[in-house]
Amino acid sequence: MTAPKDHTTCDAFLDGRVHIRQPKNGYRAATDPVFLAASIPAKAGESVLELGCGVGVVLFCLGARIPGLSLTGLELQSAYANLARRNAQENDINAQVVSGNLMEMPSELRAQSFDHVIFNPPFYDNAKVSAPKDTGKSQAHVMVLSIENWIDAALKRLKPKGRLSFIHRTEILPQALGCLADVAGDITVKPLTSRQDQAAKRVIISCRKGTKGPSVLLPPLVVHKGSAHSRDAGAYSDIAQSILRDGKSLPPNELP
Repeated sequence: MTAPKDHTTCDAFLDGRVHIRQPKNGYRAATDPVFLAASIPAKAGESVLELGCGVGVVLFCLGARIPGLSLTGLELQSAYANLARRNAQENDINAQVVSGNLMEMPSELRAQSFDHVIFNPPFYDNAKVSAPKDTGKSQAHVMVLSIENWIDAALKRLKPKGRLSFIHRTEILPQALGCLADVAGDITVKPLTSRQDQAAKRVIISCRKGTKGPSVLLPPLVVHKGSAHSRDAGAYSDIAQSILRDGKSLPPNELP
């Protein structure tokens, strides 16, 4: 009898401290979720909810870096939610993964509030890109809900003074900051740039619900060494290497 095919790969993150099964042909996590996980200033005993957790890369990189967190993920696509549950078990990380839509939050989540809510949402405007043929990959890449939808859903699940953190394209900054202006404070923006002196294409935005602290533009995280990609100049910067390989957080003086 022929064994059923496994349409996943098992990929190492944090230099093998975390192993993640993800679809061979669907959405596949790269560096963005690892950088987001490294930016979360959580402490043991705190609760974390990730909206749209996919197969769990952000949650489980965060859980590997900071033991003792209460981790919960919400995922719309059942196949990805099932993989996230499998990944939690195989990495021996205690996490709850709930299937559901953030616009119609499952009752078990509506009854809870969290110290941290995080998300790494679909980035691309469906009017400007061709959607991938794979349904799972398309839903992970192409925006259906607005950034306002994501922020509103996240804030509803935060405790007072809880922290919201997310990664997105730099183009989303005006809308995101407009949404947060009257409902959150201590807003920080961390640009991520591929190389020194290049424009940042990603930002990590963090804020605290219901506070009035000032907004801060942080120094950029430069991901690669050298001024251009080549065989000899494609290496990660020292800081990026420490995050991606060694499981370090962003340097303490740069944390939101």
